[in-house]
Amino acid sequence: MGDEIKQDFKRNGGVEMVLKIVVQILDENPDFITFRACEEALGVLHRLSLSEEDEKTMKLFSNPNLMKAMAVMLQRGSAEARFYTISIFQKMVMAEFDWSFVIQDQGMDFFKSILELVSDEICTKASSCALQILLEILSSSKKNRLKAIEAGAICILIELLPDSNISKCEKIMELIKLLCECAEGRLGFVEHGLGIAAISKKMLNVSDCATKIGVKILWLICNFHPPERVLEEILVFGGVKKMVALLHIDGRSSTKDKVVKILKLHGSSWRRYTCFPNELKDYLGLGSDSS
Repeated sequence: MGDEIKQDFKRNGGVEMVLKIVVQILDENPDFITFRACEEALGVLHRLSLSEEDEKTMKLFSNPNLMKAMAVMLQRGSAEARFYTISIFQKMVMAEFDWSFVIQDQGMDFFKSILELVSDEICTKASSCALQILLEILSSSKKNRLKAIEAGAICILIELLPDSNISKCEKIMELIKLLCECAEGRLGFVEHGLGIAAISKKMLNVSDCATKIGVKILWLICNFHPPERVLEEILVFGGVKKMVALLHIDGRSSTKDKVVKILKLHGSSWRRYTCFPNELKDYLGLGSDSS
């Protein structure tokens, strides 16, 4: 669809007509044919651009019935229709759409649908869109993070992390970091058997960005009185070793500062283990005895 055709389509009420079709079709408990017609309608919409300045179009998307209909497509639509829907959502995010009423209306079901797409290994484009949407929505609101945690986001993200590529890994780690800024997120993270191991493994093995985020996650965990079991996991799964390696990087950085704080905070627990470097005991002011 060319740019001129898209503009004519918008000017002549095409968007409004298609959105009404989507809502009406799904309000009528559709059969396969009408459901397919709705999918085709979304296919038209996903080809259009959205912007914050396009107030009329954005207002149309604020229709609660439309958002419910699109949520249904995320849950029950074909792979193609789910991609259309999630790509429309991504454009709405980029246009600074206000998601508060959507989340208030649909709650956990909204996040469950998005998280299901994040886990989609077949349509990587849909998965990437879903990750970007989560990043934007969770960055703006602690309430949204709590809803996502309730929907099982921590568990899903941790289990996706080991096999993720660089770009996906960085986004997943950033999402985990955002969720760990809430007490409920930190609890979910430390209670998951793979959490500490997955983050520790990615540090220094993926990218500078992933390493920085990994240190931030460990800082959030270590700064809120973690149980001895969690501290042991950070040591056993290589988190402490990776942080010590970061101390040898030239120059000062906020990441390096966090590492020093973490090691000073919990070095007295880790120094009892033979794998904790002896030279760091004096450096961190922990003394030389192992008691």
